[in-house]
Amino acid sequence: MGAPNQTRVAEFVFLGLTENWVLEIMFFIVFSITYVLTLLGNSLIVVTIIFTPRLHTPMYFFLSNLSFIDICHSSVTVPKMLEGFLLEKKTISFDNCIAQLFFLHLFACAEIFLLTIMAYDRYVAICAPLHYPNVMNMRVCVQLVIALWWGGTVHSLVQTFLTIRLPYCGPNIIDSYFCDVPSVIKLACTDTYLTGLLIVSNSGTISLACFLALVTSYTVILFSLRKQSAEGRRKALSTCSAHFMVVALFFGPCIFIYTRPDTSLSMDKVVCIFYTTVTPLLNPLIYTLRNEEVKSAMKQLRQRQVFS
Repeated sequence: MGAPNQTRVAEFVFLGLTENWVLEIMFFIVFSITYVLTLLGNSLIVVTIIFTPRLHTPMYFFLSNLSFIDICHSSVTVPKMLEGFLLEKKTISFDNCIAQLFFLHLFACAEIFLLTIMAYDRYVAICAPLHYPNVMNMRVCVQLVIALWWGGTVHSLVQTFLTIRLPYCGPNIIDSYFCDVPSVIKLACTDTYLTGLLIVSNSGTISLACFLALVTSYTVILFSLRKQSAEGRRKALSTCSAHFMVVALFFGPCIFIYTRPDTSLSMDKVVCIFYTTVTPLLNPLIYTLRNEEVKSAMKQLRQRQVFS
């Protein structure tokens, strides 16, 4: 006898963060403010860097790209989450779920590669300053950004293909507020052990390899600072500490979610909230509060606007 016909589910239902409507209203207000601040903060950094000629350097070129990615990354999940707080039944169509999953991994992987490139940029600037203009010229920077988008696209296509090739014919309840590979493949009507291993090996390898490369580069930078002047050490430490704070805030949740077997933990939602909602807001705060050049450029830009 042939296998029975399997009908693909038309939509998924999110359980969200809570079923308490009072908490949902409170979460809606808090995360709405967080999302607006994320858009404004990162947009301000992009605009400031574009309209300030003295910030047209590799470090700030990469920083503007990071802000753009943070805008996109948070916009993949937060609007749908905010909509869910106002609805009794939180649903998403199958096609939109796959699209959300694809863009989530595209922007997350692009950010991982970009943070790695930014660490390499600081390594060259501090450890080989005489070669920096040749090694990190604008042509190379543009090529690196193009490469990270290609890498993010390939990674996301792999994750999406491994997900959509599975049959989804029964359960459609996702214990989360957005579609991600680990939560979606649990609903497949087949054994997903091998698929889960492939997905973890793909995401986990990228996360861990890039994180180790980052830690290595910053370790080398710290050792090289012994040869710098006091002023040079202060400036380098200020810049690198801001970079490393962003790295820790982003890579910590990614490694926690994507490098372990297909198991659910009670704190998964908290970790996901942090790296999809909070981290994109903290990035502009960290870079602006700890960077005198960016703060000075923002003041000058504001003065020019007032004068105009």
